[in-house]
Amino acid sequence: MNLENVKKIMLVTLKWIFICVLTGIFSGSASAFFLVALDWVTQYREHNNWMIWLLPIGGLIIGLLYYYWGKSVVKGNNLLLEEYENPQKTIPLKMAPLVLFGTLITHLFGGSAGREGTAVQMGGAIADQFTRIFKLDNTDRKTLIILGISAGFASVFGTPLAGALFALEVLYFSKISYKSIPLSFLTAYIAYFTVEFWHVKHTHYSIPILPEMSFTTLFWIISVSVLFGLAAMLFSRSTHFWSHLFSKNITFPPLRPFVGGIILALAIYGIGTTKYIGLGIPAIVDSFSNPNASYDFILKILFTGFTLGAGFKGGEVTPLFFVGATLGSALSIVVPLPIALLAGMGFVAVFSGATHTPLACTVMGMELFGIESGIFIGIACAIAYFSSGSVGIYNAQIVKGAKYHLYQKLRRKNMELL
Repeated sequence: MNLENVKKIMLVTLKWIFICVLTGIFSGSASAFFLVALDWVTQYREHNNWMIWLLPIGGLIIGLLYYYWGKSVVKGNNLLLEEYENPQKTIPLKMAPLVLFGTLITHLFGGSAGREGTAVQMGGAIADQFTRIFKLDNTDRKTLIILGISAGFASVFGTPLAGALFALEVLYFSKISYKSIPLSFLTAYIAYFTVEFWHVKHTHYSIPILPEMSFTTLFWIISVSVLFGLAAMLFSRSTHFWSHLFSKNITFPPLRPFVGGIILALAIYGIGTTKYIGLGIPAIVDSFSNPNASYDFILKILFTGFTLGAGFKGGEVTPLFFVGATLGSALSIVVPLPIALLAGMGFVAVFSGATHTPLACTVMGMELFGIESGIFIGIACAIAYFSSGSVGIYNAQIVKGAKYHLYQKLRRKNMELL
């Protein structure tokens, strides 16, 4: 290799390191601001529950914003996945402020949504702007999208390893360039430390007691993990069902969250609690030490699916944590495993099934709960992944591999029987 080639390689390497640094800092800073703002609007709503009656107005504002200014970015996370699979044009930067504002409005007035979608979309939109600045081709654009997803996920949850792996795994069957792998990890850590720099804290969880692994323990882990997978399937199908129902029956998009907001406000008033709206972090934390009601996870699925299906903004992942943790906690009444372990397994296993990312979810579990829980978390994520069906929360995600072929065979057999 001559000196000229060495210089070219060094320049390309430095360019990508520079891009990673910028993406990590900008995305991490955006996530830090988002987390602080989200905490503020949540606290304000909790101290002013009358705000929930303004949910229809908030929905109308979000609907009008996206109808007149955000049609090109209304697909959200699915737009990132589509642009990765089939690059067409740079993701508009306006995706970031629109989803930020839309998510804050959703939480301020009492919608049930998460935060991952917002952070990932902000990260993806920020990262893709470097396409023009550095005159990158479509192959390099794919790497930028991975960096944006990695930065957004790592910074909003405080899990850099899981963030990097999630960005790679969620796009795994869309062909990933090898150079994207180290760059994804670098960007994730930069985004994570940027949030740390701004002194924004993440929620901490723990699994203090772990049982010895035995055939009996393994039996119970597999059994509850199948239920976690089925809960993931129900969550995914619920969100798609409500989205289809609203789009089919209300042709003017801004009216969908308006009508949905009216129904949600009445439902929240009817049940007499705000437990199932917003992120639900207090309920998640409590589920690690106190058994939940058997219907908590069902109500969270219903409220979140309806909120997002109606057109409100936010993510799905934190509600998935809620669903898994409360289901695991409720099962502790009949399953002879520690309640914190059941809640922790459900926390990441339902997420694994709904996003088809068992590896990232296993690593996330170890980052959140400690490496000692890895074997329990890993089994739960794998079983939930295979038992959650072929439909996930992201319509544009390419799903292949053993799981895909398994469900294709089952579908063909069912067709033959009919």
